[in-house]
Amino acid sequence: MKHITSLISSVVLAIMLFSSNMALAKEESANKHEGIEVVVNINEAGAEELKTLLVGIGESKARAIVEYRKVNGRFSAVDELSNVKGIGDKLVEKNRSRMTL
Repeated sequence: MKHITSLISSVVLAIMLFSSNMALAKEESANKHEGIEVVVNINEAGAEELKTLLVGIGESKARAIVEYRKVNGRFSAVDELSNVKGIGDKLVEKNRSRMTL
């Protein structure tokens, strides 16, 4: 009985370790594109680049960013991106490591 309990504990521990490694690898791959670290200059990127390289940014949000920039000028901080209609603080945080000015 002790052997079975020990075996089950070992299997559970192995599953937990494997799961945490997979989650870490997935998080790291979210910040890379084909092995290259993704960084987008939100003051210079066009709509196509924004929608392709930023997580959660589609065609309409990418166009909104470009339009906001035309009307209001360059972003002076990444956090200002949340002033664009349809982009909230959570989306900014999700992409913070991908954005530069």
